[in-house]
Amino acid sequence: MSTPRPSLTLSSTVLDAPDAAELADFYRRLLGWETVQEEPGWVKLLPPGGGSGLGFQTEKAYVPPAWPATTGDQLMMLHLDFEVEDLEAGVAHAVAEGATPAEFQPQHDVRVLFDPVGHPFCLFVNEEAPGEPPAISPEWVAEQTREIAEQDRLTIQDAVAPDPSAPTAPPRQAEPDTLT
Repeated sequence: MSTPRPSLTLSSTVLDAPDAAELADFYRRLLGWETVQEEPGWVKLLPPGGGSGLGFQTEKAYVPPAWPATTGDQLMMLHLDFEVEDLEAGVAHAVAEGATPAEFQPQHDVRVLFDPVGHPFCLFVNEEAPGEPPAISPEWVAEQTREIAEQDRLTIQDAVAPDPSAPTAPPRQAEPDTLT
């Protein structure tokens, strides 16, 4: 006999930051969402039409992730994807609000940007949207492929099953859960 699954609803995705209020302000301006909860070290935004939101938690020990991933750097744990109708206009708006485009762009129809504290996020145009995707040249693809091959990228396989001969980091001490 199995136990019935309780009702679970995704309330928000929480991003750590050196200052929750500052990062929440960036996303508030970027998305046009409303602040529904704000207290010291914590802010929650919700979209005007409802749905799950974004939470921001102050974490003084926050370290921005490296993207693309490289061995030994802080890895990205997640990233946010935002659909836009016009990729160029979306990027221009994000940059005007404080985002920085990533130097490496792996896809012609997606733009990777960093928020003010270094969280990567993507803007993309829905494949079902009218119109043609931006043109991509074979030269651009070859250049991106060479850049990836030349850099020491951490692969999924390395992250899941690291090389047993590589030096290992000392085990981390368990810390009390400070999430709200």
